[in-house]
Amino acid sequence: MPINSCVRLAILALLFAPLRPQVSLNAVPVASQESHLPVRYVFDGDTISVGARVRVRLLGIDTPELGAGFDTPAPFAIEARTHLRTLVENRQVRLETDREETDRYGRRLAYVFRDDGLFVNEEMLRAGFARVTARLPLRRLDELRRAELVAQQARRGLWGGHPSIPSRGA
Repeated sequence: MPINSCVRLAILALLFAPLRPQVSLNAVPVASQESHLPVRYVFDGDTISVGARVRVRLLGIDTPELGAGFDTPAPFAIEARTHLRTLVENRQVRLETDREETDRYGRRLAYVFRDDGLFVNEEMLRAGFARVTARLPLRRLDELRRAELVAQQARRGLWGGHPSIPSRGA
């Protein structure tokens, strides 16, 4: 094959490469309105594992950090994880994405809905175990802010409650 033909083919390949769908090895199909995935594990107050080991970060909210190693959990971190467990453990959930589908750690970003329709992200806010956090405008931001306001006015959790103090081990 002459060099000019090879160069032309390379240029065409580069031009049309963006038109091919890019598939990540870590890609997981987004759950549709009808499909529900089993919750496998609750890592903390805003991260769960669903389906075949897919980590999902609840979109639009942030809960106190549990810490790792010798770090002491932040106030309400244990309560946030416990509350999320009561909401989703051994349940089926539906995921709904927004503009960004993954975060910098490769976790799926999603609104999480329980099989009975409960909006889990909103419930974590309403219970006072999370605060609204959004870097980009979100489709459900108004719902999330209203739920946070309810918790603030009722002085629940982060907004006026008393966290449990973990005992220090040896």
